[in-house]
Amino acid sequence: MQKITLRIIYSFFIRCFLKLIVGVKFDNANFLLNEKQFIIVANHNSHLDTMTLLASLPTSIIQKVKPVAAGDHFGKTKLKGKLTSFFVNALLIKRGRDKNNPENDPINKMLKELDNGYSLILFPEGTRGEPEKEQPLKKGIGILLSQRPKIKFIPAYMKGMGKAMPKGDNLILPFNSTLTYGKPTKIVSNDIEEIVKQIEQSFKELKQKTANTV
Repeated sequence: MQKITLRIIYSFFIRCFLKLIVGVKFDNANFLLNEKQFIIVANHNSHLDTMTLLASLPTSIIQKVKPVAAGDHFGKTKLKGKLTSFFVNALLIKRGRDKNNPENDPINKMLKELDNGYSLILFPEGTRGEPEKEQPLKKGIGILLSQRPKIKFIPAYMKGMGKAMPKGDNLILPFNSTLTYGKPTKIVSNDIEEIVKQIEQSFKELKQKTANTV
């Protein structure tokens, strides 16, 4: 039931809405079909970001990709948590580490989903920033990839989403927005800080590519 619901909502309704009404230009994401598993790492300026990424995915794999979201916001109540888990397929986590409670630790929860065969969508900035402004990346993505080095990360850069739906504003406005994917990439080091630097560099390259094509 959830698989069918996700496919109908994102591959048809959300994609059409974002493309025709909001003005989002989607990069072709069919290359994801060639990857058994991956972690999409994206910049974060708007609540539209998750919807845009899910709507960009090939229909056949939507149910196998889990966006990682803050449990204290999207799981504030049991009902909200259940709705978010069902309609967004989200993995709800704590914002900080919880080493005293391994089952509730966000890194362990993400590792468990990866080990169960799911792919993830992760916003390594940790929270939404100001439109078109990047924030320093958290170390969590480095820790995650260092423990599962065979899984490739795929950078995704979104431009204009923070203008179409700014932080703190629930109104969606038409705005020329783009989603650009980078290449599936394996980490070149197991050092956490080096992994973070590698991802930051991939974002810089995508930002430049977007600037040259828009």
